[in-house]
Amino acid sequence: MSFYKKQYRIALRNCGLINPEDIKEAIGAEAYLALGKVITSMNQDEIIQLISDSGLRGRGGGGFPTGRKWSFAKQYDADQKYIICNADEGDPGAFMDRSILEGDPHSVLEAIAISGYAIGASKGFIYIRAEYPLAIDRLRIAINQAHEYGLLGNNILGTNFSFDLELKYGAGAFVCGEETALIHSVEGYRGEPSNKPPFPAQSGLWNKPTSVNNVETFANIPAIINKGVDWFTSIGTETSKGTKVFALAGKINNVGLVEVPMGTTLREIIYDIGGGIKDNRNFKAVQTGGPSGGCIPSSLLDTPIDYESLNNIGSMMGSGGMIVMDEDNCMVDIAKFYLEFTLDESCGKCTPCRIGNTRLYELLDKITKGKGTESDLTNLKELGQIVKDTSLCGLGQTSPNPILSNMKYFKDEFEAHVKDKHCPAGVCKDLLRFEITDKCIGCTRCAKECPVTCIIGNVKEKHVIDQERCIKCGTCYDVCPVDAIIKK
Repeated sequence: MSFYKKQYRIALRNCGLINPEDIKEAIGAEAYLALGKVITSMNQDEIIQLISDSGLRGRGGGGFPTGRKWSFAKQYDADQKYIICNADEGDPGAFMDRSILEGDPHSVLEAIAISGYAIGASKGFIYIRAEYPLAIDRLRIAINQAHEYGLLGNNILGTNFSFDLELKYGAGAFVCGEETALIHSVEGYRGEPSNKPPFPAQSGLWNKPTSVNNVETFANIPAIINKGVDWFTSIGTETSKGTKVFALAGKINNVGLVEVPMGTTLREIIYDIGGGIKDNRNFKAVQTGGPSGGCIPSSLLDTPIDYESLNNIGSMMGSGGMIVMDEDNCMVDIAKFYLEFTLDESCGKCTPCRIGNTRLYELLDKITKGKGTESDLTNLKELGQIVKDTSLCGLGQTSPNPILSNMKYFKDEFEAHVKDKHCPAGVCKDLLRFEITDKCIGCTRCAKECPVTCIIGNVKEKHVIDQERCIKCGTCYDVCPVDAIIKK
């Protein structure tokens, strides 16, 4: 079917094809083949060089080169080093990591062990949301089975390499997706970010050299080792190699996980894979990167998906959320929605994020209620840039992205809210007005369904809405059988 035609599955290669609770099926699908290869025939530098040559970049958001991160951790001497797998997936509508862990946990365990061998670590942690009970159960089963088969624990496959894994549960704090906040949470402290340097590669978990990668990054590693650098670098673009998994959601016909080569355009994902916009509505924008990303308009639908291209247009790759919006979405309200999420998830440690985002939200709330001024638009843009430039961690540094990108690409909507006191999409209730047109046949359905009885009229006569009493719930609009009620 067309949904799969342009997909190329690497991270999701075994999901849905093997029983994730049976290590024999995983081994039949080449699980632990790469681990056996590296610990019996390669040294640390060779592994790190291979991953560096592959061009694999972190799939958790920032896109930092994986081989370089491993190299930094390897160069520091310590009596103990750690590997952390970041499975704290917090973007609204994102479920890439969860699906990999539920469908192919052994690929991640294998990659974590390979990473441990490469940097000289003997202990690893998987930091996973407690809200992922199925993924947790399958990880536990996979870890136990790997121990039974001698693929985790002491003297793996009869070699001198020993490595063990432990699960750590997160309480659902979005900020713990940031690596230093995550490390503090694993240590048992409040999940707050730290200033860098020192970076975790030098002083991370319990002040020991630590390498942190996310689930999707790890899922690529065994395939790269088994199939080679040339194979992996043949997929994607010059600066963004391989594939990326996205959670396609929103106003689109085909929702679900998609994995495509880097460089695939947004148009191909939305129309060729996603099947276009629901109910033949008009495409308006697509949000990439979750609360940290930006909204991309129709004029940029042919943008190739890679780290640099998305950054250049004011968005980002992020962990892979992709939410499609149509003409019924208000871009001011969308910016407010994402900022409200970020504001709620902020740890509050730094002033720009704690106070700056609060002021940004207040400005957006004022605008959506029809009380905004032109100076508010100026302040919104200036303050957003200040928060972006001065926040301590990635959460605060990217939180204004939805505002700044929406103001850039949908400036007319912001101005309509401020100058005309009108929401073009008919979403902002304080700027909304329902009116009954001459198409009304007097069926009385709207009057009967109105929760505040603000609609007046006789049978077979045109009805009228009492605007003073109307709570703008939209019930009349939804139930009218002849579409006689309009939003203004």
